[in-house]
Amino acid sequence: MFSSTPEDQSAPTKDPVKYGELIVLGYNGSLPNGDRGRRKSRFALFKRSKPNGVKPSTVHVISTPLASKVVNCKGQHSISYTLSRNQTVVVEYTHDKDTDMFQIGRSTENPIDFVVTDTVSGSQSNDETQITQSTISRFACRIVCDRNAPYTARIYAAGFDSSKNIFLGEKAAKWKNPDGHMDGLTTNGVLVMHPREGFTDESRPGVWREISVCGDVYTLRETRSAQQRGNLVETETNILQDGSLVDLCGATLLWRTADGLFLTPTQKHIEALRQEINAARPQCPVGLNTLAFPSINRKDIVEEKQPWAYLSCGHVHGYHNWGHRSDTEANERECPMCRTVGPYVPLWLGCEAGFYVDAGPPTHTFSPCGHVSSEKTAKYWSQIPLPHGTHAFHAACPFCAIQLNGEQGIIKLIFQGPID
Repeated sequence: MFSSTPEDQSAPTKDPVKYGELIVLGYNGSLPNGDRGRRKSRFALFKRSKPNGVKPSTVHVISTPLASKVVNCKGQHSISYTLSRNQTVVVEYTHDKDTDMFQIGRSTENPIDFVVTDTVSGSQSNDETQITQSTISRFACRIVCDRNAPYTARIYAAGFDSSKNIFLGEKAAKWKNPDGHMDGLTTNGVLVMHPREGFTDESRPGVWREISVCGDVYTLRETRSAQQRGNLVETETNILQDGSLVDLCGATLLWRTADGLFLTPTQKHIEALRQEINAARPQCPVGLNTLAFPSINRKDIVEEKQPWAYLSCGHVHGYHNWGHRSDTEANERECPMCRTVGPYVPLWLGCEAGFYVDAGPPTHTFSPCGHVSSEKTAKYWSQIPLPHGTHAFHAACPFCAIQLNGEQGIIKLIFQGPID
């Protein structure tokens, strides 16, 4: 594993304190049209100069809409649970000097710190595919971080809107807990999966759960927006761990802690791996021309020396135009080395360092997209069932969100060295 150098990484310092980072799955280092303002593929959560956290305080049971408006107009944060046309429970929230709050959602209004839109798998540009109707909530979730060590981060469904309110209407799933406090779920829910053994080369997938508005953990509903909640899981919490996945029904986010990122490869490590593999001068076994992975800032343009691979066997070649099996299967080619027939795709280095579980050499590719990473990183992501749509789960490449295919979803690459 690469050792960290001072210019690569510096240990977490007191000023500013970084709580962690959220990285959107499906993007290889940046959004297709570039990161802009609060819309980006990676969002760092730092300790705020002034705490903005809130905690529940007064509970009002209200029987008239006018009274509800009076409570909401007090300028405090509140959560409104509409039980019927005649009854609403409003829980007021008061300032909490010990926490910082960060809000995530589709809305571009001021209360949202990190604007997230639907991930289009494999799309090189957001303009290619217009999302007709987003399933991501405008105010999807909030993360509350303790301002004192160990800086614990907790996730809650729903975020406060511009009027500092979370509103759960009559049709939303909501209930009163045995201890008397109200809770509920958002329409499409906020799902979380904590990996087993942390986010390391020993990591294994955990179990997907749903997080409530008050931060309790439940088993999944029968369908994403079903009225009936799952069962309370009392042995689990809403505390985010290094490698926790957060699904907002349209986009999935990876949470990395500051300590976890300190042990993770950096962009410089990945660039060094790219230069190392190119310095070995891999060759096309047929054309005998030298192959080279393009530089990281040209990760979307197929270049002349780009390595290509047969995904059925893993043999790496340069680009050539022979081996087509039929006109109907345009991408089905016969490998000249072993005669295996299968897809033939350009290879791209996975550039988003936060997705790597180790700093091993880039030896494996995801199928069918051709993104290359270390063996343990490829194996980890190939085992993760990611939510897809409102009720399906499937493994996908973290760098482009394309659904994996084949028996394992990943292929070991076979490079040929130079014949000197």
